This record gives sequence, structure tokens and C-alpha cells, in this order.
Amino acid sequence: MVFESLANRLQDTFNRLRGKGKLSESDVKEAMREVRLALLEADVNFKVVKDFVEKVRERAIGQEVLQSLTPGQHVIKIVNDELTELMGGSQAKLNISNKPPTVIMMVGLQGAGKTTHTGKLAKLLQKEKKKPLLVACDIYRPAAIKQLQVLGEQLQVPVFSLGDQVSPVEIARKGLEHAISYGHDYVLIDTAGRLHIDETLMDELRNIKEAVQPSEILLVVDAMTGQVAVEVAETFNNTLDVTGTILTKLDGDTRGGAALSIRAVTGTPIKYVGTGEKIDAIEPFHPDRMASRILGMGDVLTLIEKAQASIDQDKAMDLERKMRNADFTLEDFLDQLSQVKNLGPLDQILGMLPGMNKVKGMQNMNVDDKQINRIEAIIQSMTPAERREPKLIDSSRRKRIAKGSGMTVQDVNRLLKQFEEMQKMMKQFSGMAKKMKGKKGKKGLGGMKFPFLP
Repeated sequence: MVFESLANRLQDTFNRLRGKGKLSESDVKEAMREVRLALLEADVNFKVVKDFVEKVRERAIGQEVLQSLTPGQHVIKIVNDELTELMGGSQAKLNISNKPPTVIMMVGLQGAGKTTHTGKLAKLLQKEKKKPLLVACDIYRPAAIKQLQVLGEQLQVPVFSLGDQVSPVEIARKGLEHAISYGHDYVLIDTAGRLHIDETLMDELRNIKEAVQPSEILLVVDAMTGQVAVEVAETFNNTLDVTGTILTKLDGDTRGGAALSIRAVTGTPIKYVGTGEKIDAIEPFHPDRMASRILGMGDVLTLIEKAQASIDQDKAMDLERKMRNADFTLEDFLDQLSQVKNLGPLDQILGMLPGMNKVKGMQNMNVDDKQINRIEAIIQSMTPAERREPKLIDSSRRKRIAKGSGMTVQDVNRLLKQFEEMQKMMKQFSGMAKKMKGKKGKKGLGGMKFPFLP
């Protein structure tokens, strides 16, 4: 999980501060030393670390903090504020042209995920009811045009290409003309990359920029390359005046230094982050939410947005009714597992919940998404009647289900036992809810209303 080691180091440091009734300047100095080491280990730019720690220290030794009843919490708030500011302060949205189409030029080195994230951004725009056009200007990398065309077919987004014998500048110009003729409101130009920056590449990108006058030049950089990503961003920005950055592979085992350094070093905001391999694994970057995640406060807003986008509201209402009436079946459970998978990898989802890092065993727990697949296999190996009425499943049926799902009988037994416990718990809650409903308005409840009761 991104920032995991940094988050653990910072949270350990602040836990020690919380335990103190009063803070002295030496306490703050020691904490800042730990913060500095944590940031440097996360591969944050040295100058950025120095400036950040100095800003926090100056604010943290003020009288308001040292004389506060909760000085540790004050210091954490200061760090949260400064982290947010370091990463841009607030969400940086796309620059939209006053006259459609809005042209977005995607640039970056080979291997950073530029073509893939061109498709991902198109998918995101589709969700906003926009009509994007993809333009294939990478005529050098083998199969680059084909890759974009495959993505276009998958997304049902048209791809403009003139093959690999026409100059990228001409392809970009003709692509823009095509977009105007066919009423596209966004043009995403996938430009060529290199294994390293060279003058030929930069000249070509400058010429494309001059030909199409893009509203956005988005630099795609690999977050796992750390300070190299910052150096790449600086070079591209000096040449092209980059308007924003997309950080890819933020779901990987990355220390996060690029995310914390790029904005400060280049002045270029991070606009999107890639969070997985799926075509919809891209998110707008919110500095305040990322700072909150780093400090172990969770990211409930992003989790809610994911749920709203992924969960069928009618099914959710029907499930709420079934749970309230204790009618929840294995078929309902299977449907819920499918919707949970749509939210994304489990470790990312758990990382958005406040305080999960403090739960015993959670910090080093390896969350296995394949466990959901195993449960699905077991339930799918049951008959519809067995899913609705698990009591029908005797020993011979358990053997059949285990064989059909590729699991053991013990795995089947464990699932059925857990489901039985879940049903008992739901019946208890259902009984409590009915009692509360019967007592509504009576003395002792203070007029309390229960939104889950009709």
C-alpha cells in the first residue's frame, strides 16, 4: 500500500506525542527529527524535507501548541495542514477549453503507463457523460497504435490514427480536425515516449504543442521510480510548461516520495493517480485526503465516492430490507461480494477506514483478495435451493460442493459456519430494531428516531 512505511513511522512518532500531557521544545525537536528521517526514507526530495520540517517546527513551538491541553493533537493538525499544502493544497481539476474540444496532450517516458492512462482518463470522462476521442501519435513504439485501438474498442471510444508513416505532428493536427467535425468535446493525444529524455523527443512534443494548442499537458510518471520521477517531471516541465501530472502505480510498493516532492519541486499539480491495473483504476488526486491517509485518519470521502459509483442502489435497498427481516441468503451474500470487488483491492479499501492501522494485527496483515474468489467458487458450486436454504447441505452435498469449487470440505464447513453466525447476528439486530420501533416516543428514548425503521 502506498506510503505504508512512511505512514507507520509518522504514526508511531505522533503516538508518542499523544502520550505526553505537555510538550517541551525538546519533545518537538525529537519528533521533527523522526519526521525528517521518515520523509527521507520515503525518498522525498532533500530540500523539500528541509523546508517542510522547518515550517512544521516553527508552528509547533508556538505558545498556542505548547500551552494547549492537547499539544500532541495540535502538532498532528499542523503536520496534516503542511502535508496537504505540500501536495498542492486542494484538488487541481482539468483545464477546460472555452471552445470545444478540450485538447489534452499526454506525455512521458516509456514504461510509465502513458497509453494505458490515456485510456483510463477517457473512461473517467465517459462517466461524466463526455465524448472523448483518442489520437494515436506514438508511431515509434511497436504495437503502440494497436494498444490504443484495443483500449478504444474495450471502452467503445473512437481512436484516430493515420498509421506509422505520417508524422506525429500531422496526426495530431488531423485528429483535432476530425474531433471538431464529429462533435467530440475532448481530444486525448497519446504521444511517443523514450527510455530516456532526448532532444529529438522534446522537439517533436514542442511541435505537437504548437500545432494543437492543448489546454492540458499531462505528464505521466511512475510513482515507483521515486526521485527519478521528480527529475523527469522537472525536465518535461522546463520544456513544455506541463499543466499537471498523473502518478501511476500508486497502488504498488512505493515509498511515495514522488507524490510528496513533484508539486514542491516543479510547481506542477498532481491531477490524477493510477491505483491499479483495471481500466477504471484512476482517481482525481485530493491532497487533503492523501495527507489524511498518511496520518492514519482514513479517507472516508473517497470510499463513499467509490461506493456510490460501484454499488447498485436498488440492490442495496433490497438487501437492507432482507437484513432487517433476517431473510439474508447465500445468494445475497454472493451478490454483495461481487459489489465489494468492484470497489477495488481490499487493502486499499481498508486503508481508507479511519483507525484501521491501529487495529491489532492490521498493520502487517496481508489482505488476500483471492479469498473472495474462493468464497465465490464455493457458493457458485451450490444449487439455487442450497443457497437459499443452507440447512439442506448434508455431508454428501458438502463433498460435492468442495469438489466442484476446487476447495476442501473444511473450507465449505468454515463458510457455512460463518454464514450461520452472521444470520444469528442479523436476527438479533432485527429483534432489537423491532423493540426500538415499538418503544418509539416512549419515555426514556427522548424522541429519538431511527432512520432504518419505516
